[in-house]
Amino acid sequence: MARPLTTNPTRGYARPEALVSTEWLAARLGAPDIRVVDGSWYLPAMKRDPKAEFLAEHIPGAVYFDIDEIADTDSPLPHMLPSPEKFASRVKKLGLGDGNRVVVYDGLGLFSAARVWWMFRVFGHEDVAVLDGGLRKWKAEARPLESGPPAPRERHFTARVNSLLVRDLDDVRRNIETKREQVIDARSPGRFHAREPEPRPGLRGGHIPGSINLPFGEMTDPKTGTVLPAAALADRFRAAGIDIAKPIVTSCGSGVSACALALGLHLIGAPQVAVYDGSWSEWGGRPDTPIET
Repeated sequence: MARPLTTNPTRGYARPEALVSTEWLAARLGAPDIRVVDGSWYLPAMKRDPKAEFLAEHIPGAVYFDIDEIADTDSPLPHMLPSPEKFASRVKKLGLGDGNRVVVYDGLGLFSAARVWWMFRVFGHEDVAVLDGGLRKWKAEARPLESGPPAPRERHFTARVNSLLVRDLDDVRRNIETKREQVIDARSPGRFHAREPEPRPGLRGGHIPGSINLPFGEMTDPKTGTVLPAAALADRFRAAGIDIAKPIVTSCGSGVSACALALGLHLIGAPQVAVYDGSWSEWGGRPDTPIET
């Protein structure tokens, strides 16, 4: 059971431990059980180098988590989940392990940090949270930064796979018939309805039959990049036609922003949420998967 990382009664979250404020983290930098992780990743069109940006400036004590390397690099699909052995080996070298409270941030506020949050939970580490507003908010508040490569001390990590948090191609195929789980797609409406091209070459346009579109940006305040309060989050899902009491699978372009939806659902107490790891990179890249536009 994860130890509470923060409480914020004004936000009304069912699981407030999944999100920490910049104030909370600033007061605890250097605490022996806190580990800060920069999980920044950007779409190719953004033309940003997250590793170089990390070396130039990061929250003091942070290590860089590369979702493209801590992945199944033998898969033709981008940043698919690695084996538990690889995950444990890589995070151990980053000084992340049993007994740590892991706080993840990214450069956009809420994007790839949620993917790292989800990955830790998939491999059994529940004591993990996302920094609300990310590096964007941290810098806006003129909080301390440092540069250069980190020098973490290795720490043992015990990987225990929670398969309930993951769905694969066959699961999603079966669900088209059974309709047991609601599928939410975090991509833009233009991509969902095949009115805009996919950013990755070779992918068809459209969406998984029966899926519902809710762009991941709906989870945050556009001015601050912080996650909306629980009531506003619930309204977003309700307006899209989602029943949070029933099983849900989230999807997106490559399994990154789908995790932002999963985080939002987790915060408001949705009891059963999984992420389709291959997402549209897999579904839209095959000739044998049904598509709606």
